Amino acid sequence: MLFAAELSLHSNHSHTDIWVISLPSLAGVVHADLKLFLETNLPLSGKKKPSLGVSDAKIGAALQEEFNISIQTGGVVAEITRGVRLHFHSLVKGLTALAASKAQLGLGHSYSRAKVKFNVNRADNMIIQSIALLDQLDKDINTFSMRVREWYGYHFPELIKIVSDNSMYCRLAQLIGNRKELSEESLESLEEVVMDSAKAQAILEASRSSMGMDISPIDLINIERFSNRVVSLAAYRLELQEYLRSKMSQVAPNLAALIGEVVGARLISHAGSLTNLAKYPASTVQILGAEKALFRALKTRGNTPKYGLIFHSTFIGRAAAKNKGRISRYLANKCTIASRIDCFSEVPTSVFGDKLREQVEERLSFYETGDMPRKNVDVMKEAVKEATDVAAEIKRKMDKKEKKRKKREKKLQELEPNGDANGEAEVENGEAETSVVKKKKKKQAAEEMEVQAEETPAAENGSEEPSAKKKKKRKAEAEEVEEAAVTDNGAEEPDPPAKKKKKQKTETVDAEETPETPVSEKKKKKKKKE
Repeated sequence: MLFAAELSLHSNHSHTDIWVISLPSLAGVVHADLKLFLETNLPLSGKKKPSLGVSDAKIGAALQEEFNISIQTGGVVAEITRGVRLHFHSLVKGLTALAASKAQLGLGHSYSRAKVKFNVNRADNMIIQSIALLDQLDKDINTFSMRVREWYGYHFPELIKIVSDNSMYCRLAQLIGNRKELSEESLESLEEVVMDSAKAQAILEASRSSMGMDISPIDLINIERFSNRVVSLAAYRLELQEYLRSKMSQVAPNLAALIGEVVGARLISHAGSLTNLAKYPASTVQILGAEKALFRALKTRGNTPKYGLIFHSTFIGRAAAKNKGRISRYLANKCTIASRIDCFSEVPTSVFGDKLREQVEERLSFYETGDMPRKNVDVMKEAVKEATDVAAEIKRKMDKKEKKRKKREKKLQELEPNGDANGEAEVENGEAETSVVKKKKKKQAAEEMEVQAEETPAAENGSEEPSAKKKKKRKAEAEEVEEAAVTDNGAEEPDPPAKKKKKQKTETVDAEETPETPVSEKKKKKKKKE
């Protein structure tokens, strides 16, 4: 918004031909909106070509290539932009100083947020934190395990000589507890921890003839708790190392394949990011981590160090003493190539790292046996060929995944409107069914009323039997109609059928009682006549 306001401000003055633009550094990239704004507002077709003042030199060079006009980046341009920024609220109508300060604050916040969000080194930061935590865990586990050795050594001092590994010692201290309770039954569990039957037998024999002091149960509980904590820390360290390995295979696969995940992560951490490491020359990578020794050697005019962090790789340890400097220089050269490939390649593959590792192995064997290694050109040709094939395969897999994802999204989009239509149709069907049920109930009520009306005169005339039969037939038909309606709706109500059965029973009883009255009356008449 700032560049737009400044340009529109200066465009109102027709007598001037100097246009001023002020922008933050965008690494020399001309945005599409900026290009459109300049095309619409700059008078490019006039006799006198305008000169454009730009506060950022990189964007100025990019604009000069784009529009082919004279660009000014220094001198008076800085003063003009400073004055425009200072009096911006008075130059624009309706803008107050408070609103301008709030806008500047919001711009600063959004710029910082974007810088953090779109950080190029955000993947490297995870590696830097992981390797720092890994080193810290190594120190802590070592310190804590020595504390367990010293503490449990009062009770069972012979165990220190039998078991040298720290994490194994802590697990044994947690398992054994009181050495007097150790018996032949616990030999299997000891073998599971030690992974050696001879060592397990030696621990059992040492516990029987130990010179250690007796210890109270409360002290044993504390030792077991602390050793349990050390064991859990060791397990977490293994998980963290696996996480670091997976991260390095994603961010810097070639460097990890060449020199190892831990040493490569240490190089990235010391350089600050993978981009910084890629910018370093091979001579800097060689002594990275040995800065103190380098400056001491320069100060005292002694011998400079031959290697820094790369000393922890296996290659320098395997080389002879006279060849350590030569192999470290060669390894640093290959590390620089691998880091640059990892930093600037689009599809991360470990092909180049494997080939570079083979080259270092050949050079090492050349120093020892004199066998001539392959030429670098031939190795790189093979690597490029393999890398293109692997990259094509990875891209094919990624495209396949993307297609599957798009298909899933399409199916979901198609199902959503269908589901809405089905729901509406179900609602309409339900309403129609309820209306049909209501109509049927009304018909049944009307039929019952007619039956009752017919029953009364029939009872008076003395013809109860045919009316009862008709009533039964009609009720049976009504019940069949109701059952059919219930089955159509799919909802069976348990209570109403019971009520209907009760009604049917009472009605049948009444019907049976009614024909008895005329029979008794006829018998009485016959008796009177006799």
